[in-house]
Amino acid sequence: MSLQTRIAAIAVVAAVAAPAFAADRDWSDVGKALGKEGATQPGGVYRVSLPRTDLKVTLDGVAIKPGFALGGWLAFEPTGDQAMVMGDLVMTQDEINPVMKKLEDSGIAITALHNHLLRAEPATMYMHVMGHGDPVKLAQELHAALSLSKIPFEAPSGTSQPQPMELDTASIDNIIGAQGKANGGVLQYGIPRAEKIAESGMPVPPALGSAIAINFQPTGGGKAAITGDFVLIAKEVNPVAKALRDNGIEVTALHNHMLDDQPRLFFMHFWANDDAQKLAKGLRAALDKVNAAKS
Repeated sequence: MSLQTRIAAIAVVAAVAAPAFAADRDWSDVGKALGKEGATQPGGVYRVSLPRTDLKVTLDGVAIKPGFALGGWLAFEPTGDQAMVMGDLVMTQDEINPVMKKLEDSGIAITALHNHLLRAEPATMYMHVMGHGDPVKLAQELHAALSLSKIPFEAPSGTSQPQPMELDTASIDNIIGAQGKANGGVLQYGIPRAEKIAESGMPVPPALGSAIAINFQPTGGGKAAITGDFVLIAKEVNPVAKALRDNGIEVTALHNHMLDDQPRLFFMHFWANDDAQKLAKGLRAALDKVNAAKS
C-alpha cells in the first residue's frame, strides 16, 4: 500500500478517533527520540525547529541569519494514536544523497527537493519530507537519517541575547496587514490562506508549512533583505510573480512542497535587498493577488 493510500485511510479513522489526542498528547517521547525538543502549536501540532546555525551563508553581500532563510523544521500532526510528519530540511549538496537514501529505506517519502535562493554561497538545498505512523518510530527514523548530515541538534553555545531589529516594525506591520514576530534578528510573518488545505485527506494547518512566509532581515540604513514563499493556487502564480517583479522583488524559485495537496499549491520564493517599507509595499501588492485569510 502506498504512503498516500495509507494516509488517506488513516484520515477516515482519525475523523472518528478521540479528539483528546491532539490536545493532551505528551510529545516528550518524540522530542527525545528525535534528539531535540519542540513546542506544541495551535491544533496540537508538535513542531521542532532545525535551523542551520552551523552554516555561514552569504547572498549579494548579506550574511544570512539562520531564521531568515536557513530555518529547517519537522512537524508532527496527531492522527488518532499515530501521526503524520512533514518537514523542510536545509541541506548542503553533499548531504542530500545519504540522507535521502536513509529516509527512503525507512519509508519516509521525499516530496520535494529544490533551491530557495539564487547566488547563495555556499549553495543550500531544501528537502521536504512526509511520513505517517507511530510518532516515536518516525522520530527515530528521522534522527537516524539526519545524523548523516551536519544539522545541529544542540542549541548554539553561549547565552542568546535578543537582537535589535533596526526596522520600523510598526510601519511594516501596517503595510503587510499582519503582526510580525521578531526571531533572532529577523522579522517574520506567517499569513494563512483562506481555504482549508489538506494532503491525502489530512488537514495541513499553518504549523505544517501551509502559510505564506515573509521574512525581513535588516541590512542597515532602513534597508532590509526579504525572502520567504508565497503559497499559491495555479491562477495566482503569474499575477503574484508580476506584482513582485514590478516592485523590484526577484522571483527565485517556483515548485511544489506536497504530492497530493488539495487545493493544488505552488510555492514561490523571492529575494530583494532595498528600502524596507518600499519592499513591504511590493509584498502587499503581491498579497492582494492571493486568497489570504483575513487577519
